[in-house]
Amino acid sequence: MAGQDSSPKEEESPQERGILQVWMGYGISGIPEQLPGLGGKVVLQAALGTEHGVLLTEGGDVYSFGRFPWRPDCEASQWAVLTLEQALAGLQVVSVAAGSHHSGAVTEDGAVYMWGENSSCQCAVQGQSQVPTPTLVTISDPETSPPELTRTVQLACGEQHTLALSSRREVWAWGSGCQLGLVTTTFPVAKPQKLEHLAGRVVMQIACGAHHSLALVQRPWPHEKRQNSEKCHHCHQLLLTMMDKEDHVIISDSHYCPLGMVLSDSEHKHSSPNPNLQGSPSESLPHNHVMEARSTELPHLGQPEHFPNTADNTELAQRPGKAEEGDSPDSPSSPLEPSGAVNKVRPRSSQYPDEEAVKEYLRKLSDISQLDSSLKSAHLVCPQPLPASEDTYPASPSSAAPSTFNTLVVSCASVVGERVAATYEALSLRKVVNYYYPSPSTVVTCTSSPASGGMHHKETREELMRMEESMPDKKSFSLQDIREQGSEGMCRRLSLPGLLSQVSPRLLRKARRARISSVSLTPTPGGEADAYLPSLQTELWSWGRGKEGQLGHGDVLPRLQPLCIKSLSSKEVVQVAAGAYHSLALTARSQVYSWGRNTYGQLGHAESPTVMPRLAKIPEGVRVWDVAAGQEHSLFLADGEFFQPNVYYSGQQVLQEAGNTDRGHTYTQQPVLHSVCSKLGYINSLFAGGRMCLALADRNIMGYIASLHELASSERRFHCKLSDVKNQILKPLLGLDNLASTLGPTSSQLLQDTASKFSKLCYLIGQHCVTLNMFLHSSKDVKTLAMMEHSNIFLDTFKEYSSSVGNFVVVGGFQALAKPTVEIFNRNLHTLQQLSELTDESVPAADLLHTLFYIPIRHLHDYARVLLKLATCFEVVSKEYHKLQEVSCRCEALGLYLKKKQKEAEYTYNFWKTFPGKMTDSLRKPERRLICESSNRGLTLQHAGRFSINWFILFNDALVHAQFSTHHIFPLVTLWVEPHFDENSSPNALKITTAEDQFILTAASPQEKTKWLRAINQAVDQALSGAPDILASGPGSVTRAEPPISRTATYTFYKEPRLKEATYEGRWLAGKPHGKGMLRWPDGRTYSGDFKNGLEDGYGEYIIPSKALKKNDHYQGHWKEGKMHGHGIYKYATGEVYEGCFQDNMRHGHGLLRSGKLTSSCPSMFIGQWAQDKKMGYGVFDDITRTPAITRPPPARRVGWSWPWTSQAPSSVQLRDQPEGGTGGEKYMGMWLDDVRHGNGVVVTQFGLYYEGAFSNNKMVGYGILLSEDDTSFEGEFSDDWILNGKGILTMLNGDYFEGTFSGEWGAGIKVAGTYFKPNLYECDREKARMLKLGKLAVHPDEKWKAVFDECWSQLGCESPGQGDVPRAWDNIAVCLTTSRRQHKDSPDFRSRSHAQTLESLEIIPQIDGPITLDKYETIRKYLIKQACDTPLHPLGNLLETLVAVYRMTYVGVGANRRLLQQAVNEIKSYLTRIFQLVRFLFPDLPDGGSLIPVAHSRKEGGSAERDFPDHGSKVITSCGLLLPVLLPRLYPPLFTLYALDNEREEDIYWECVLRLNKQPDLSLLGFLGVQQKFWPVFVSIQGEKKKVQSFTKEVCYDSAIENLQQISTTFTPADKLNVIQQTFEEITQEVLTMLQEDFLWSMDDLFPVFLYVVLRARIRNLGSEVHLIEDLMDPSVQHGEQGIMFTTLKACYYQIQHEKLT
Repeated sequence: MAGQDSSPKEEESPQERGILQVWMGYGISGIPEQLPGLGGKVVLQAALGTEHGVLLTEGGDVYSFGRFPWRPDCEASQWAVLTLEQALAGLQVVSVAAGSHHSGAVTEDGAVYMWGENSSCQCAVQGQSQVPTPTLVTISDPETSPPELTRTVQLACGEQHTLALSSRREVWAWGSGCQLGLVTTTFPVAKPQKLEHLAGRVVMQIACGAHHSLALVQRPWPHEKRQNSEKCHHCHQLLLTMMDKEDHVIISDSHYCPLGMVLSDSEHKHSSPNPNLQGSPSESLPHNHVMEARSTELPHLGQPEHFPNTADNTELAQRPGKAEEGDSPDSPSSPLEPSGAVNKVRPRSSQYPDEEAVKEYLRKLSDISQLDSSLKSAHLVCPQPLPASEDTYPASPSSAAPSTFNTLVVSCASVVGERVAATYEALSLRKVVNYYYPSPSTVVTCTSSPASGGMHHKETREELMRMEESMPDKKSFSLQDIREQGSEGMCRRLSLPGLLSQVSPRLLRKARRARISSVSLTPTPGGEADAYLPSLQTELWSWGRGKEGQLGHGDVLPRLQPLCIKSLSSKEVVQVAAGAYHSLALTARSQVYSWGRNTYGQLGHAESPTVMPRLAKIPEGVRVWDVAAGQEHSLFLADGEFFQPNVYYSGQQVLQEAGNTDRGHTYTQQPVLHSVCSKLGYINSLFAGGRMCLALADRNIMGYIASLHELASSERRFHCKLSDVKNQILKPLLGLDNLASTLGPTSSQLLQDTASKFSKLCYLIGQHCVTLNMFLHSSKDVKTLAMMEHSNIFLDTFKEYSSSVGNFVVVGGFQALAKPTVEIFNRNLHTLQQLSELTDESVPAADLLHTLFYIPIRHLHDYARVLLKLATCFEVVSKEYHKLQEVSCRCEALGLYLKKKQKEAEYTYNFWKTFPGKMTDSLRKPERRLICESSNRGLTLQHAGRFSINWFILFNDALVHAQFSTHHIFPLVTLWVEPHFDENSSPNALKITTAEDQFILTAASPQEKTKWLRAINQAVDQALSGAPDILASGPGSVTRAEPPISRTATYTFYKEPRLKEATYEGRWLAGKPHGKGMLRWPDGRTYSGDFKNGLEDGYGEYIIPSKALKKNDHYQGHWKEGKMHGHGIYKYATGEVYEGCFQDNMRHGHGLLRSGKLTSSCPSMFIGQWAQDKKMGYGVFDDITRTPAITRPPPARRVGWSWPWTSQAPSSVQLRDQPEGGTGGEKYMGMWLDDVRHGNGVVVTQFGLYYEGAFSNNKMVGYGILLSEDDTSFEGEFSDDWILNGKGILTMLNGDYFEGTFSGEWGAGIKVAGTYFKPNLYECDREKARMLKLGKLAVHPDEKWKAVFDECWSQLGCESPGQGDVPRAWDNIAVCLTTSRRQHKDSPDFRSRSHAQTLESLEIIPQIDGPITLDKYETIRKYLIKQACDTPLHPLGNLLETLVAVYRMTYVGVGANRRLLQQAVNEIKSYLTRIFQLVRFLFPDLPDGGSLIPVAHSRKEGGSAERDFPDHGSKVITSCGLLLPVLLPRLYPPLFTLYALDNEREEDIYWECVLRLNKQPDLSLLGFLGVQQKFWPVFVSIQGEKKKVQSFTKEVCYDSAIENLQQISTTFTPADKLNVIQQTFEEITQEVLTMLQEDFLWSMDDLFPVFLYVVLRARIRNLGSEVHLIEDLMDPSVQHGEQGIMFTTLKACYYQIQHEKLT
């Protein structure tokens, strides 16, 4: 508790925790005592070697004690007192480790320090046999560049090696021997190397024995497992083989891996423990003979180390030239070898069958003494290896891929039927025994010749692979316990019949029988708990020397590399400990598995063989939670009485005082209680090493330590209980063949779900047990308790489990499960009663199961009680107290809630049982719970008939109204209830509102009314929230009286015809869809968007499938009262797309229709006005592919007279040629009526034809004007498209014209009856020469796009233009902005920072009150330019964007016709006028166009505000000046294109003159233009340097004015262009003043030539277009001012250049 912010009420003294006690063995010397010199130091961790120990104290100091032969100042036999390791002072050590004769320490930053014995480089220091002081060991990863230092979190030391676990969960090794697990040929290894064989796995813990290593590894989940699992992970050869032999299929797993075999060495010497020890349970049995531990059975069979193989004792990885010494210093040579020879017995790698079978086999042996004599014979030389046959050396079972093998066998067995079973049964017991054990005659011992004594071990992988053929019976697979997994190990080589005709019909019927699907009782990975709690899915890997069986693989072979101990893979190992020659594994179930040397009973059991993990014989009911292993003993820390831990000891005992060691050793039969240790206090950790034992304990302070141990002990007991239920009840039940047919599909599925949730809970509790064990080993800071940090994980798991059990109760699952349970236990339910904690033997099996599966819920109260007890150890004001109390209250509340849910489930089951029938069966669902029902007539339907039956049943998800044989189900999520008050109804009435119904219920009494009203409201509230009604733990919590009237729910309609069988998911309000939601119809229609009062209203998306086209119609836009209304986009399945306004599900208002694409057969585009789903009003229709039949006109004819066409005539009247059938296109701009062209309109074609006139019924009918590209024109009557019919005038390009009657198609031959005129020949006819005035038959500009402006007025709340309320208009603008922002919040176009700033600024309405001043005018202008018109979300911005779209649609493409220029200009002027009307409506104080604003008090500096006005005291307000800067830049490209086309001819002449005149030098050009010489620059400044103008100098005079004039092409509005012209004049004037050095006043005669020079040098390509644009759109108020005069000068220059004589 040290270091906490809020500690318990009494401070801990240094002696009250971290108390250390040491003792030697068990016996006289086994009395714990404190180390001298320790004083009051708080010990956090300890580690023990053979004759020394290391302590880590609080503050990070490290102390050593014992014998230190590596220190020069200490004698080897001298026992040193507690010594501080000065070299580690100040390094903040966090953990220590000790090997046999060396030590290690890990610091807070992950650095490793080693010291002690270094003869095998176990301290990672090269060139020194001893390392006297702690030395830094550098561990760097060479795979990184540059190499990174590895951070170490754990250290483990053996006798000749050291292992380190990094923060990346990788293992590093150094030292000597095969226990390193490294693939190397050089020993010792002084530099730490990574253990590559465990790369990619998560190593959780490491441990080292004298010559072996252990690693606890997290088991990879199925998706993480390596591929090719059917191959050996070592040599990558197939584990299973299958071949055909006659009519049988031979399946075998006889794979031999060379990586775990033993190499012979004549220098190897045998040693064994003392054979004279009394009562050793296992020393009289050979490793390959498994029997009960009775010393009288085979007393003559010798020691276990000698019978199996002496070659097993040869180590693969020892220092070159050094022979293996004995197992222990005090072990004499074996008496079985008087001659000193080494017996060689061929090693067996086998899995042991049943012990009784082996004993029966041994009894049948003819002469056991013959075997004994053969073992004791001096030398049996084997001249050559015996051939391995199936009888003598069969393949031992492999555990490398059991699942693969079993799957293969099962798949074959399912096909061939009973013959497989017969094959299994045919293997007699004798064959099974011979399978694993050779007959005595085959046990041959072979010795190596003396000449082989000098041979070294072959340790490289390549050499081992080459030896595979010579040693085929050696295997490296971990063998499994035959008693635990005999079904996988008995028969590994099967002969399966191949004839399918012999399949048994009975077996096939059995195969077709319903069987419950397999349920994994191991939780699936990826749960929330796995991220915070340690995994129980572990594997234990071992490697190193194995002659004592300490590797646990079922043999005594060494392993070069880590190998998984398969028998422990499913045991949930959570801690490992390694003694010198034995190993211990602690599981989550508090069981201990042990294996290895058992000379002194250190394994805790007396069973054989000891080469495989077996359970230690811990007294029943004792739960172990910490283990430690020494050289010849083991320690077990277990729960004791009153939650105080007990220590159990197993192994070597000390009978006499130390000093006479020859006769002072015996051993324990099984773990015994070390009662003296109970006086030490609350022990939290055990340590062992050599013959020493060490314990760390804490004193109980204010009950805090006792409460922690109580929490951990109760959790361990709870986990064992759950594990027993899972293994003894669930597994047998789920394994029954006929369980599915007995329970039925529903109950079977629910049982599987219950079993899955039970296993999840059991797994979580196991994880919590491990976490609590680690917590007790650490600092015990209550803030780090898993229940404190992750309480939600525990509570949610309990809720899930309780829900699954409740569902099983509701369907009567336990009643159905009773019969299979009785059959399993053979009618003896003692086990079930014991687990259920019931003593009454008359309780039926169903009740026992019910009680048993509800036991976990009671554990929540244990949590609450212990946590509250912990809270009392802290101050009331501390954070720890409040947190503990909060979690305690939550546990208690959940326990009460789950108890309530249990009663609800039982109540519901009894209801179904009481009211059986078809109706109730149809309502019966596992998750449905009964709340109340009206069978007592407590609730009836209002105005129901006397004999009517109305039964109301309230469930947790629905209200059911049953009438006779029918019933209606009303889901609670769409149900509203309220008291009903009406003069004609009962005072006890309730009004029920559902999605499609509304009815009144009458209660029998006010109490019944209150009961039902509260029950329904609570049920609805819980159904909506999905959260349980658990009592709130915090103070001041308020229980909601009734559910919200607005909610989110899902409902399927069944009544309303429009919505029948449609499913709605979204927001509701008082029984109607209201808000965001989605509606789906069975035919595939889908609506997603806004609802209001049950109808689609707002913005939504609608999809309608088209079965014929296999595509969808898709609408996205606005709705009103269930119909499409407002702006939207409709994409038809045919490919057409309409974007525009809708009304009552029809296209109405302004819209754009695209039909087809450019590559389709009939692409077209219409934009304009719609009414009642038809084109109505003005619109533009662009038919991309339509081509009029236009060819050369035919000869003209007149009655009685024919005009003889001259050879020049065709050139003057010929139209542009068009290839037959070529693609073209035309655009119609005019009026429409009922989807046809009707009224005035204009048609232009891709080839330059232009028509304006009248249309009727989609045809050119009536008076019209037709012009061709070469200006040939016709003005007269038309009867159809391009068909002339009636009077008219045909005018040629040269001015000649026909006047008369015409008939025929234009371009295909025209008949003419009339008079031909040639005005140029006859002066009298010159007055008849007439110019056509285009546009008079076109639609008036103010009639165009009226729907666009009407929509904008409508958004402002005006029924007609200008008729409305201004405040309401601003309110509508605010609503429009808010709605649009919600709709487009996810659009990337509206998420930019600038756009966000614009929207924020629009939230402020400009306050314009009183007369308009210049400042107010500027406020309005900025609001329009920078805010309103800058976003399409504003009505004005949307209007502007729409106008830009229609303008471009009209005058781009085919519409780019020079004859449309005047119409385009007039259209812009119309826009300005109508937009100005909107602006004046929003700002009523803004005067009409042409009004003046006084600027006397608002004059800008420099007079810039006065520059544009003839009256310097006022500013003229015009629509051009206010709105043209907003509108024209967006319309500029198409407009300027029309100007360029219209002025193309004159601009070509102008440009030719500009190019020629610019070839002259400056002075020549000035002289040519008539500029007076006083205006000729003499000196000019070029890049800051003053130079004289020479006669050849070019383009340097007036350069600033030229550059300024060139900017006219970069501006858009006439005002900006006029400013450029004015600035150009100022630049010229400034330069002249600089030359003349005196005041000067321009005259036009002097100015014009100079300005003409500047215009020529500026080289403005489309100057004519610029001039005409300014002239057409300039503000009338400046035409007669200063800028107007300057513009006139520029215009004069333009015309002067065209007519300038170049010579």
